[in-house]
Amino acid sequence: MRRMVFNEDHEAFRETIRAFIEAEVVPVYDEWFAAGQAPRDFYYKLGELGIFGINVPEEFGGAGMDSHKFEAVLYEETARAGVQFGGSGVHVLLALPYIKMLATDEQKKRYLPKFVTGEEMWAIAMTEPGTGSDLAGMKTTAKLSEDGTHYVLNGAKTFITGGVHADKVIVCARTSAPTAEDRRFGISLFAVDTKSEGYSVGRKLDKLGLRTSDTAELAFVDVKVPVEDLLGEENKGFSYLGHNLASERWGIAFGAYAQAKAAVRFAKQYVQERTVFGKPVAHFQNTKFELAACQAEVDAAEAVADRATEALDAGELTPAEAASAKLFCTEVAHRVIDRCLQLHGGYGYMNEYPIARLYADNRVNRIYGGTSEIMKSIIAKNMGL
Repeated sequence: MRRMVFNEDHEAFRETIRAFIEAEVVPVYDEWFAAGQAPRDFYYKLGELGIFGINVPEEFGGAGMDSHKFEAVLYEETARAGVQFGGSGVHVLLALPYIKMLATDEQKKRYLPKFVTGEEMWAIAMTEPGTGSDLAGMKTTAKLSEDGTHYVLNGAKTFITGGVHADKVIVCARTSAPTAEDRRFGISLFAVDTKSEGYSVGRKLDKLGLRTSDTAELAFVDVKVPVEDLLGEENKGFSYLGHNLASERWGIAFGAYAQAKAAVRFAKQYVQERTVFGKPVAHFQNTKFELAACQAEVDAAEAVADRATEALDAGELTPAEAASAKLFCTEVAHRVIDRCLQLHGGYGYMNEYPIARLYADNRVNRIYGGTSEIMKSIIAKNMGL
C-alpha cells in the first residue's frame, strides 16, 4: 500500500540522512555505546547538516519549515540503522516548541541562532526525585530577588535526557505556592545557563537502554537566573507543559513504530542468513508465520503513526488521539521487537546485534511521556468513562 505522508523533499532528506548515518555514525557507534553518550562535537555536525534548524524561522538561521515529517524521517532512518543521535531528540522535539511558543522576540534572537548550529544544546528538566509523573508535586523553587533583577533557583531534577552535554536547560520550578483549589498553580519555566554558579550535573545515569543518550541528575544551589530568562508568564508553567504533550507523545509513537519496522528488517535478514539443521531459519513455517504476524502489526502501526503525523502538522492532533497513537504504537513495538529477538535465538541477547539494543531502547517508550496506564486513563476520559 502506497504511503502518502512523504513527498519528494522528504525522500531527498532521507537519502541525505541515510548517507550521513553510514559515514558519520555507524563506524563509531560501538564507541558511543561503550562510553554511554555521543561526543559533544557530534552535535555540531548535526547543526551543520541543518537538523536543528528545520522548524526554526528563517530570521534566526533556520529553514522555516512547519512540519514534523522531517523528524519522522529521522526516526525511521536512525531505527533502520540501529543507532541513536544521542540526546539531540530532546533538543528539537521537546525544547524547541517551548522556545517557539513562549520566548519573546528578544529571547529568540539570543537563543535560536546558537540552537540551530548546535553551539548551545538544550534540555528540559521537569522530573524530580520522588515525584515521577506528578509534576504538580515538584519542590524546586525559584524566588524573585528583592531588587527584582533575578530569580534564585534551588532544588534537584532527575532523568534529564541530554543533561550532561546541555548548555541551556528549561527548568520547571515553583515561583508561588499551590492553592487549595489548584495544586498545579505556581509553576514557572526558566531558560537556565548550565555555566551558572551553583548549577551542577550529578550522576550520569546508567540506563537499561538508549545508552548513547546522556541522562543525568541536576542540582541547583542558589542559582541566579536573570528575569530576562523567564519563559512565558510566571505561575503558568503547568498549562504550558500540557500544551506540548501531544507533539511529545506523537514523537514517541512514531519512534516506536519505526523501531518495530526496523526489528522486522533485522529479523528477516538474520533468519535468511542463519542456518539450523541444514536449512536457513527462514525456511521453517514458524519463522514465516511469526514474521508475517509482525509485519501485519507494523503495517497497522504505520497507518496510525502516519495519521497522527498528518493531524499534528495540521494542528488537529488532540491529546486523546496522541495518547491513543502512543499507546498503540508502543505496545505494538513491544510485541514485535520481542518476537523478532526470539527469532535471533541466543544471538538476540548479545549487544553486538542491533535487535538486542533495540529491545532495551524500546522499553522506555511505555514509560516516558506518560505511561501506558496514563494513556489509557486519557483515552477513557475522552470516551466519557
